[in-house]
Amino acid sequence: MSFVNEVGQSNWDTLCKLASANSDFFSSHQDESGLRICSAHVVVLDIIRELRPLYEEIAAIAPRYDFDENTPGNGYRSFIYLVDKCIEHSENTCQQIYNLRESVLFRKTNYMREIEACSQLMASLNTFLHHLKTLHTWSELGMDSRPSLFPSEEHSPQELLDQAGDIDQYSFYGRCLGFQFTNSIKYIMKTILVSMASFSEIYYTNGSFFGRCANSLKYVIDPEARARRIVNISQRGDVYFCKAFWYLHDTQLFQFVPFLMLPKLSINQVISIPPEQLSLPAIDGGPDVQIPIPCSHIGKKSIHVKLWSSKRRIGMVGSASAGGELHGPSDVLLFHCHGGGFVADSPKAHETYLRNWAVALDIPIISIDYSLSPEAPYPRALEELVYTYAWALQHANSLLGTNAKKVILIGDSAGANLNLGLTAKCLQLNIKKPDGIFMIYCPVLVEFVPSPSRMLGLTDPLLPFGFMMRCLKAYVLGDSVLDKKDKENESGEFSKSDSESFAEISESDLIAIALSPHGDKADESQLASLPSDSTLNSVSLAEADNTPRLETTKSEDKSETTSQEYIRKFLDLYKNVGLKRTATADDKTNSFDNSDEKATSSFFGFSFSKNGNQARELDTASAKSPTEEFIFTVPKDPYLSPYRHPDEVLSQLPPCKIVTSDLDPCLDDCVMFGRKLKALGNSVSIDILHGLPHGFLNLAVVSKEAAEASELCIRKIKELVDM
Repeated sequence: MSFVNEVGQSNWDTLCKLASANSDFFSSHQDESGLRICSAHVVVLDIIRELRPLYEEIAAIAPRYDFDENTPGNGYRSFIYLVDKCIEHSENTCQQIYNLRESVLFRKTNYMREIEACSQLMASLNTFLHHLKTLHTWSELGMDSRPSLFPSEEHSPQELLDQAGDIDQYSFYGRCLGFQFTNSIKYIMKTILVSMASFSEIYYTNGSFFGRCANSLKYVIDPEARARRIVNISQRGDVYFCKAFWYLHDTQLFQFVPFLMLPKLSINQVISIPPEQLSLPAIDGGPDVQIPIPCSHIGKKSIHVKLWSSKRRIGMVGSASAGGELHGPSDVLLFHCHGGGFVADSPKAHETYLRNWAVALDIPIISIDYSLSPEAPYPRALEELVYTYAWALQHANSLLGTNAKKVILIGDSAGANLNLGLTAKCLQLNIKKPDGIFMIYCPVLVEFVPSPSRMLGLTDPLLPFGFMMRCLKAYVLGDSVLDKKDKENESGEFSKSDSESFAEISESDLIAIALSPHGDKADESQLASLPSDSTLNSVSLAEADNTPRLETTKSEDKSETTSQEYIRKFLDLYKNVGLKRTATADDKTNSFDNSDEKATSSFFGFSFSKNGNQARELDTASAKSPTEEFIFTVPKDPYLSPYRHPDEVLSQLPPCKIVTSDLDPCLDDCVMFGRKLKALGNSVSIDILHGLPHGFLNLAVVSKEAAEASELCIRKIKELVDM
């Protein structure tokens, strides 16, 4: 019988008893491992004595910050949850040591490292709770007369950053990695972090080729080496590394298996929107509103969008060549904007869950592939979003298979932030605003403001604090060097997969559009009778619906992303291929400008310089402190930070539904935004899930809990549609 079952007490008391029993047992051992095991248990007992009263103090104040009494969740509660999971994890480790310590199979060195890792984890969480006490004293009352999760502006973020060095980040990325997540997520996190560390050996060229190969293998079997590498990357890696790594899951190799598990779609089409004059009727009956053409930073260029539909519909591009029954237009359009920290990803990367949504909701989804930072910083993405939204309203009947009686915005992370900016722009321009907003783990205050949940970035495997701040810096400030480069070439089309079509809009599609019920003389039978290989003369879109001609993309001559190059090189082991990185304004995948970089070659996927010069190096010797690294000014612009919109704007937002996680660094943003909308009388709800990381939707194919979260999102969107 286990020690836990014998005592039958709380986790805290059980852990104390186990630690005391183990320290007594190993106190007589004279070997190094035995002495270190004894010392680690003594440290655990010492930390518990200090940690427990702090825990109780934070637990007492945490409920004051909730969205409402039925929705418990905020950054204070998140750290209480982290301590609970740490105590549970440490208890399990001590229990194993207690049960096996006299066995001949007891691996003393291994368990020495395990219990030391637990003691270091507890010490770090103890430091976090001290910082939470500081943040609580900095709090001021919000507009709902309750304490705010955002500190008062009289306190500088540097005050907290100066103390952040006391936190041992290594403990969260080593042997205790994933202790806070659900079981399925734990294993996924280990795989992702090993991949990140190994990929960094490819991306950066520090050391010899064989040394980097050895390091990549070491990250699989050595948790301490992996933790050191991850912390180094988080603290010293540039935003281009973030872009490159996050783009790996946007490639054919990484998405091949997930796509086999996803439902087939009747329509999976990429469209390119030309930068032409566009106008919409004003909602007050005034003169038509001219929609600004995106032009900041990189000039005018086409915008790519992707259309998904589970059914072929009248007036939907691609319907004439798709099989199956022809259905009437949908009354609803879902307008999606993807996340990726404003610097990475594309609609393709989010297709693994959006396909299920398109089928479950039976509503067309259009997703925008907006320009990314740092090549195209704020406000470029927002400009493109506004233009694409207006284009979608104008072409809903003729191209998207919907009459758009209702338009629901859906977006995750950075995409949700941009959707809020889009809604405010609709109010400003006096055009039709969306009928609902669905937000997933959204940052609403894009500024360097500490809050309890943002401190989770120091523990988060997928969104480390350094990555988060560099993405913010790239979006706000961009890259002044890249802005000076020639950016006239267009590329960045999506990779083709199963039923997806990049298709130039075929002649039969054009004829179908012209003959649709929105044209002069059409009916359903006429559209359905058109063969997909029709040789009739094409009809321009301008002739079909008196709108500007639509451009389409081709899959030929597709620019290959840097991350895709790496994967191709792994598969093509016997070739040495030059690695060329280019940066163009329209390369929407993952291109970098290294015009001054020496030519490089690769072998087994690892790049090296022909001239012996290192192409990219991870500076592990002279890293800046967090205070030095993140001293930059962020304008208090409400289109950057929707939380700062005046009350008269926020009160006009349509119904909002928010889904986030208790382990998400953006949790406090969601809670505070929800509280503000609720105080203004808006229709708003928040669902806070447990044990899931930021970006959990992208894990829905491989995690049961993430898949259940995706199902919850479907239900919440359905509620918005039915309102």
